[in-house]
Amino acid sequence: MSSETVARRYAGALADVVLKTGETDTVKNELKTWEELIGASAELEAAFGNPSIAQLNKENVLNGLLAKTKPMPTTANFLRVLLRNGRLTDLAEINKRFASVLEERSGNVAAQVTSARELSDVQKTELKNNLEKLTGKAVSLNFDIDKEIIGGVVTRVGSTVYDSSVKTQLENLREQLING
Repeated sequence: MSSETVARRYAGALADVVLKTGETDTVKNELKTWEELIGASAELEAAFGNPSIAQLNKENVLNGLLAKTKPMPTTANFLRVLLRNGRLTDLAEINKRFASVLEERSGNVAAQVTSARELSDVQKTELKNNLEKLTGKAVSLNFDIDKEIIGGVVTRVGSTVYDSSVKTQLENLREQLING
């Protein structure tokens, strides 16, 4: 099973819980802090990801950290479930997916837009309006510059990619010429 599929399942289950309890922002922030804590310590990441370390020892380490940080019970239980299922090292991917699930369920969606140059305000507004019509949701845009795409834009909304870059169009034309 791919890490994206795993992340989507855990994120969806957690979103179901926090939306019912009203702990959305708190749990989201606490999990982000835990992601940073584990990511900042190579020893912790290695210990939680090492199958040769006894599960009981991993649980003792996690419980010790939980006792010191005192997160919400929902956060603590979620971290324990991740550890029990060997997924605590996937927390960064799960957090990313969790944020997008919460946005989707609130009627919002984030889009990552990559262009060869800075887009004008008019172009940004037009792109936002078109994406909102296409998705039927409010869209928040994040912009990147990548001169490699030559021109046009590549837009990622969730797992869907809209690629209108000159680079891709040239590659497609090349393939057509080669294949006749």
